[in-house]
Amino acid sequence: MLTLLFIVITICYLLVIGVLILGFDKVDEFKLQDLPAKTRFSVIIPFRNEAKNLEVLLKSLNQLNYSRSYFEVILVNDQSEDNSVEIIEKMMSKKPFLDLNLQIIDNQRSSNAPKKDAITSGIAIAKNEWILTTDADCILPKYWLDSFDEYIQLNQPKCIVAPVIYKGETSFFNRFQTLDFLSLQGVTIGSFGIRKPMLCNGANFAYLKAEFKNLNGFEGNDSIASGDDVFLLEKLVKSNKKKVQYLKCKKAIVTTRPAENFKILINQRIRWAAKTSHLKQWTPKLIGSIVILSNLICLAFLPTALFGLIPINVALALFVNKFSIDFLLVFKTARFFKQETLLLSYIISSLLYPVFNIGVFILSFFKSYRWKGRTSKK
Repeated sequence: MLTLLFIVITICYLLVIGVLILGFDKVDEFKLQDLPAKTRFSVIIPFRNEAKNLEVLLKSLNQLNYSRSYFEVILVNDQSEDNSVEIIEKMMSKKPFLDLNLQIIDNQRSSNAPKKDAITSGIAIAKNEWILTTDADCILPKYWLDSFDEYIQLNQPKCIVAPVIYKGETSFFNRFQTLDFLSLQGVTIGSFGIRKPMLCNGANFAYLKAEFKNLNGFEGNDSIASGDDVFLLEKLVKSNKKKVQYLKCKKAIVTTRPAENFKILINQRIRWAAKTSHLKQWTPKLIGSIVILSNLICLAFLPTALFGLIPINVALALFVNKFSIDFLLVFKTARFFKQETLLLSYIISSLLYPVFNIGVFILSFFKSYRWKGRTSKK
């Protein structure tokens, strides 16, 4: 009976990941055609205690290829306790930045969700029709806005989800995180390919201001501290799924850094679990449940086989099948992001991942998370 249960769960997992892999391939890669710019953007970037990251962010904003008259940057100060504002003001007073249309505003708090309030504050004064959000710890590629503009011209979407990747020092800790993040990016792209969009990242997310207002913004989930991205995506998908699209373009990839230490990583993953568990869609919940069960039986393979509860050859076969399908998804995603060298750490990471995944899952029931100096409940 236990053997049959393990086989059924593994087959379900293989089917889910297999379908997402097919979906990944169905999303065509978008390449720039050097069209004249037409779209005007309001780039909104909330920040809180980001003194160490803002200089790099501002330099990448300054190096954007897009016409300065076609975009504005709104930096929303979410009650920073460091010298973030001073750093921005000092940099903006220097010659290379003088013609960058940038302003700093204070977050107008109105809910239990500081980042959602910050984005809402930015949208309230945004002058342009397209809202584009990113994070203060990101680096933006030179043709970032060009990629969105050309995609909008050719496809007429109302919402665009775009790629994000980790880059940092090549420690095993960072490689483990990046491989995990690659799998999430693969699932994100794959879900669009099967027409079941369910994940996105606020570090690279665009939508029409009119759509945000028509859907009453974050109303209905503003009691949950996290989820400025996925809850809005859920609303947009429900409103008009065909107009919610993925920009699979290398020129649009936003780069950010992995967590600095294990404690920050755990808090980050609990925060992610907090938002996904409140989604109304059944698809991410079903897939999440299958992933949890699959990782749980991975942990059970060795003890159950040693005690003769399931045949060793069955346990080994199930693990190899899971290992292989996971590798295929990560391989395809790593190839798109040009991070194939990380696959050298895949074997060890795949052995550790079930422990990490189940550990975070258990902690998410009992532990609040701390982020940007604030403690929030799930």
